Order: sequence, then C-alpha cells, then structure tokens
Amino acid sequence: MTTNIWEDLGSPRLIVAPMVDASELAWRLLSRRHGAQLCYTPMLHSSVFCRDPKYRKEFLASTAEDRPLIVQFCGNDPATLLEAALLAEPYCDAVDINIGCPQAIAKRGHYGAYLQDDWDLLAKIVSTLSKSLKIPVTCKLRVFPEIDKTIAYARMLEAAGASLLTVHGRTREQKGPLTGLASWKHIKAVREAIKIPMFANGNIQCLQDVERCLEETKVQGVMTAEGSLYNPYIFDGVNPPCWEPALEYLDLVELHPAPASYIRGHLFKIFQHILCLPENAEERALLARFSTMESFRSVVERLKNRYLPYHEGKILWEHNNLPEDCNLVLPPWLCQPYVRDAPQVHIEKVSAKQIESEGMKREFIDGEGNQISRKRMKKLRRVARRPNQASQTPKIRRASILCAECPNPKGAKCEYNYCRQCCRNKCFTDNLNCAGHRNLTKTRREIATNYAIQRFNDLKES
Repeated sequence: MTTNIWEDLGSPRLIVAPMVDASELAWRLLSRRHGAQLCYTPMLHSSVFCRDPKYRKEFLASTAEDRPLIVQFCGNDPATLLEAALLAEPYCDAVDINIGCPQAIAKRGHYGAYLQDDWDLLAKIVSTLSKSLKIPVTCKLRVFPEIDKTIAYARMLEAAGASLLTVHGRTREQKGPLTGLASWKHIKAVREAIKIPMFANGNIQCLQDVERCLEETKVQGVMTAEGSLYNPYIFDGVNPPCWEPALEYLDLVELHPAPASYIRGHLFKIFQHILCLPENAEERALLARFSTMESFRSVVERLKNRYLPYHEGKILWEHNNLPEDCNLVLPPWLCQPYVRDAPQVHIEKVSAKQIESEGMKREFIDGEGNQISRKRMKKLRRVARRPNQASQTPKIRRASILCAECPNPKGAKCEYNYCRQCCRNKCFTDNLNCAGHRNLTKTRREIATNYAIQRFNDLKES
C-alpha cells in the first residue's frame, strides 16, 4: 500500500466533500469542470450497500473523468464495513469512513460523529479495513471542544491504519442554526501532531478562504461542502449568474440521470438568494411542486429571462435595505455564499419569537377593541390560509407539513416525517418499521401475496 495517498491521488488541494443527496455523479463532474481536483461520493450506508445491488449500481456510477474518487461509508460494524469496502474497491481510489456526521439519524443508528465516544470500536474498524483492502483507508471526523483530546483522537486513528484524515473544525453539536465558525486552531494543532496527509474542512466560502486556510493550517488540501453547493464555480474564483451553473448541471443530468430530489435540492441552493425574493414566489412554488426535467429547465429559464437584463446592465438594479455597515452587496442573481446568523443571534431571535407567541396566545383583539375567543381565532386563521381562487400563483405548502425528503405532504402519523413513498423507501433500505404508514419489515412480498390469495378466493366465491 502506498505510504503517501495524497501524492498517489495527484496531490489535490481543492476537494468537494461527501454530501448526502448532493455529491452524485453529475454534480461531481460539474465540480471537476470548474477546478475540483478530488471528489467523494455521498455518504453510503454500508449495510444497505451490501444487500442492495440497485443501491450499489446507483452510487458507484462513474466515468473516466470522475477520478480520483473516494467512496465514503457509514456504519458501526467492522465486518459489514469491510464487505461494503471490498465491493467498492474496484471502482474507487480510496475508502473513507464517516465519523463526522452530526445528524439525529446518525445518533439513532450509532454511526458518524457518535462513534467518537467509542475509540476501541473505531480503532477496530479502521485497522480491519486497512489490513484487508488494497486501497487506502481515510477518515472524515469532527473535533472535540478540547484540542488535546482532538489530537489524541487523530493519533489513535493514524495508529489504527488511516492513511489520510479530513478534519472538520466543528464539534458534533455545531450543526444547523448552531453551526457557527469552524476552529482552524484545532485543525492546525492536529496537522502538527500527525504524520499522515490531512485535509481541512470548514469556513470555506470562496477561493480566498482556501488560500488562507492552506496558509494558516499547513494542510495538504481544503474541502468544501456548502461553499460548492451555493457556488459550483467556487474553485474558479468567480461568482457566475445562477443560471449558468444551473443549466450546465441540467445538461450533465441529461447524460447522467439523478433523482428529482437531488436536482431540486441543487437548484434551490444555486438560486437561494433569488428565490427568497417575494417576486419569485411562483418560481419557488413551481420548483417545489414539479419533478420533470422540463419543469426544472422552465424555472431556470424564467429566472434567467427575468434577471439577464439586469446582469447585462440594460436595466438598473435598485437594491434597498442595505445593512448600515455594508457598502458592497452582490446582486441576488449571482452565486454567493449562504451566511447564517451567529448561534447567539439565532438563540436571541428564537427567544423573542417565543415571548411574542406567548403574548399572542393570551389575548386576541379585533379592530374595534373587542376580545376574540380562541375558537373564533382558529376559524379566522383557517379562512386566511385558504388560497385565493382568483390567483393563478400555485399554492406554496407550509414547510411544517412537508416530507423531510420531497415536497409532498408528510404522513400525519409517520414516525420519520416522510410521505408514504419516501417512508416506504426508508423502511425498506434501513430495515425500519413505521406503524403510521403501515410500512413494516414484514416483507411487502408477503403482504402482497396474502392480498392476492384473499382476492382470488373472493372472486371464486362470487
């Protein structure tokens, strides 16, 4: 096995991260066309990968230009992870173990960042794979709050046989609205403490961040996830008009098909700043509602036609409500980073909304100063939510009732907040039960067979 995987991979400095439902083949090829030197597959579930040939075929799809490529797996069983890695070995240049996913599903499945509490198991997983595979084994991890503990953690993985580490400078608690800034101080400390190659991940929103991270941390390469999703041309160092990468991506999808949910997710992020404008509510609704390539292209073309005159300077773009301390704002049709509120700001906003909500619950007053009963107020709200029949704008569903995977309504009793079809797929791939949708691990074939027999007997009797 090579002693320096980084050099064997071509010494990549610009890397696109493994992203669930996002780093499929078409997206990887788009990224490579615009500067990415190394890509990862999405995070793959090792147990599903072992037992489902369709799942393997879908996620191992690749081309000659899609190299070097690293396949990432999650799981907590060394034997299952090894079986999955052996199946993927002929199709990639290395296998990565995900020990950095902080999501609740990783906690339930005891994988990702929730394995960092079990160092003995992690050491066994890494050593089992590194001794049995012909290609290198790498790990993508998150840091502990303590730098010393993070260093010891990285050294343990290095001793177990990892050939390269990707260190995301955030703890597993830093996610969603509490993401905050990644600690390059942690990353630099780990880089100085280990001998194997290392990538840094976190705080990469433009090409200048890449150069600054390489200089400050002394890592071999820099990985980005959200930076790539909101600006696929990030490694080119440009901010293109959104429709350019969108149309290029859709052309690649025509050659290398991807699920509609992936395409929709990419377009929502590429057009993030445009779709937040009230004037584009109809396009936002259309993008959420329809799932054909024609509908996706239609939305992109409509937005392009609307904002191209501004981009070409034929119409003056008047922007209002600029922050007081800001004198440069990119227009919304240009690809640009998505900037979250700082965690403390988010907490303060949530607290303020809760206080306001509590105040509204106590008393409802109409325009004449008369108090309105709770029952009457609920009815008024229902009426207000009804769509205007004269309006041609498609209804935008409330986010609180949408499926976690697609724009369809979720099941009221679904244990996983999915619609019927997504819940069925989830229960099948992850071997789960959902009483709300009656998707049980009692196989569908058995249910269908029993139904067919009953139906046949009823027809005979009639």
